[in-house]
Amino acid sequence: MSDQLIRFVRDYFGTNDFIPLHAPIFPGREKEYVIDTIDSTFVSSVGAYVDRFEQDMAVYTGSPKAVATVNGTAALHIALKLAGVEPDDLVITQPLTFVATCNAIAYCGAEPVFVDVDRGTLGLSATALQQWLEENAKLDAEGICRTRTDNKAVRACVPMHTFGHPADLNGLLRVTRDWNITLVEDAAESLGSFYKGQHTGTFGALGTLSFNGNKIMTTGGGGMILADAVLGERAKHLTTTAKKPHPYEYIHDEVGYNYRLPNLNAALGCAQLEQLESFIAAKRALATAYQNELSATNLAFVSEPEGCRSNYWLNAIVCEDKAHRDALLETTNQRGVMTRPIWALMNHLSMYQNCRRGDLSNAEWLEARVVNLPSSVVLK
Repeated sequence: MSDQLIRFVRDYFGTNDFIPLHAPIFPGREKEYVIDTIDSTFVSSVGAYVDRFEQDMAVYTGSPKAVATVNGTAALHIALKLAGVEPDDLVITQPLTFVATCNAIAYCGAEPVFVDVDRGTLGLSATALQQWLEENAKLDAEGICRTRTDNKAVRACVPMHTFGHPADLNGLLRVTRDWNITLVEDAAESLGSFYKGQHTGTFGALGTLSFNGNKIMTTGGGGMILADAVLGERAKHLTTTAKKPHPYEYIHDEVGYNYRLPNLNAALGCAQLEQLESFIAAKRALATAYQNELSATNLAFVSEPEGCRSNYWLNAIVCEDKAHRDALLETTNQRGVMTRPIWALMNHLSMYQNCRRGDLSNAEWLEARVVNLPSSVVLK
């Protein structure tokens, strides 16, 4: 099976050289915009490209407000603060995610609670969420969701749209509304993904995006907060060191954060965003090719959920078991085709191993079997 997969990948990418998991491409006006930024001297956090990038991203996603940040983790940190997360609160999320999801919760002084995922979407399970809340939580007289054992507030819920595949947003919205929990979407991987016609990251009270170098489009490093007009203005204020406008005085009215995206990075983002739909078309073509190639094998391809459009940021397959997974990883990487396992579950990391959790059977099953395949954009 490894030989067939390696031949297919090399043929599709057209090279016998090393093939990375996901490399950026810059076929548009990236150099032009970056040079324009340098010529303007506005290369830091103030400049026309920052404003343009925020406006263009708001239009693309359909979000009332988009606020650019230095990276996706910073975006999620501020989103959680705006959701009202405070020290000693609990935030429900999935164990099958990149560590930044949990780190942003920890930055708030809160504790992640791990609830299982759905095997089909790889995202947070609404059924598992409902079960954990029924077994462990209650609504107090003020309507705040609290744990029964120690009365801690369950303040927010953070699903992550794994590899660009939308989670069960209708189910998650229903459960979080019933339990008065704020939904904050970690849409770092799902720019260009739509759930029933609406862009991911725009269903909860807030959503966040990432433009890291390995994402579907990149600003080198960068992130974005998606929110309504009121929360968006608060996000802009907090990420700009909480500085009040004034012609010359330095007036900061609360503890703020230097989380602004530099204009230089935003220029790159504007050029990349102009090409995003062509990138997605190329990635969806690659996903279809993978699916066709693997249809007669024992490797199950992870496809977009029904009623959704996934960006297929990283193509994923499910192996028969951990032994087959490990053999595939070893052979492909030895032969210059980069593949990666899915992340170690967050509750297996030392800093989060004592966090509360429900039954994680699906996440554990996936952890032992999922492999990511080369997924760079190939424009043909």
